[in-house]
Amino acid sequence: MRLAQWQEGGPMMPVLNLLRPHQWLKNGFVLLGLLFGQSWSDLDLIAAVGVAFVAFCMASSAVYVLNDYHDREADARHPRKKIRPIASGSVSLHTARMLVAALVGGALLLPAGAGLWAVMAAVAAYLALNIAYTFKLKHVVLVDVFCIVAGFMIRLICGTYAVGITPSRWMLLCSFMLTLFLGFAKRRAEFGPAPSEGLVMQGSTRLVLRYYSPQLLDVLMAITVSMTILTYGLYTLDPATAALHGTENLIITLPIVTFGVFRYLYLIYGQGAGEDTGRDLLSDVQIRLAVAAWALAVFFLVR
Repeated sequence: MRLAQWQEGGPMMPVLNLLRPHQWLKNGFVLLGLLFGQSWSDLDLIAAVGVAFVAFCMASSAVYVLNDYHDREADARHPRKKIRPIASGSVSLHTARMLVAALVGGALLLPAGAGLWAVMAAVAAYLALNIAYTFKLKHVVLVDVFCIVAGFMIRLICGTYAVGITPSRWMLLCSFMLTLFLGFAKRRAEFGPAPSEGLVMQGSTRLVLRYYSPQLLDVLMAITVSMTILTYGLYTLDPATAALHGTENLIITLPIVTFGVFRYLYLIYGQGAGEDTGRDLLSDVQIRLAVAAWALAVFFLVR
């Protein structure tokens, strides 16, 4: 009975939607150090990174709830965002405040309870950054995207330095460029496919879009997508990478990565995607196949 109610959109579904669990995919950046540092045989490191991943899932959900709570009036006037749980009234303001408190508390107490103070500090920095983003920085041109990037880099650093894994400099640079690309792609998608280039999409609640233009974002995306592919290629060719993984053949994975990035560009310009990165990546079959092919190739090359 309860399962059927849940599947049909029972009373808990708005709360689940508010947490945006599909966006937890972004917290995969916490796991990169474990993967590329070949530390998957160290159970203590696996446990520490697992705690960090769960903490960031709670922290990121807290940020989404806080953002929707703060933007509820503007969202209620938006043609699509008006169906969000807080804007539509399906989740009360009191419930939203309780969720934020519980999620923030859990995100900080979980690593503290495990004695992972560096992880707790990283989560606290992530929360502080996103609070500033929600209330002020998301309205500052370019700074808004760099805040998104900083959130990703905090995740990556948390999953490496915070648990004792040293990341490759090329991996850090590639991740930086990739997240810049995704940030600018999100802003580009928010203009929509309207033919009137340079005009903010009608009904948009993203005030910072008035300072961007599709032409500027196209240039920024072209630069960052090129740098993403270049830095990933240099990472695979780095002698330190070959020494760590025991193979000089990781360059074989470059065509897969290139296809995945180009496919995402197609989704943005050809299918109007890009506003919800997590949902886009999960819903596209070809990107899922590219990720699976990349993971299999890495597994057989470095095992």
